Amino acid sequence: MATIDDFLKIEMKVGKILSVENIDGSEKLLKLSVSFAEENPRQVLSGIKKYFPDPQVLVGKKCGFVTNLEPREMMGLVSQAMIMAASAEDKINLFEISEDIPEGTKIK
Repeated sequence: MATIDDFLKIEMKVGKILSVENIDGSEKLLKLSVSFAEENPRQVLSGIKKYFPDPQVLVGKKCGFVTNLEPREMMGLVSQAMIMAASAEDKINLFEISEDIPEGTKIK
């Protein structure tokens, strides 16, 4: 079991997806550029490619992200956050946030 102190260590924020790219050689990963209202957007790699035949539908969406994980290298690229989603069998639902909540807002 996790304690409340464990949970409070996790930083979750609203991020706006600015761009999406396929990653050469990967059947699973997409490379997202995400704004968290910081000086520069972050690069986020996510294994959601199979759920989005046209990944450009993600551009402009605001979603929940875990933002204080150790950066992780995949396919020679570094991921600087993790998108939050629920999945079951061949379906996925991103944790989308309404437009009226600014990017960078903490999720509590």
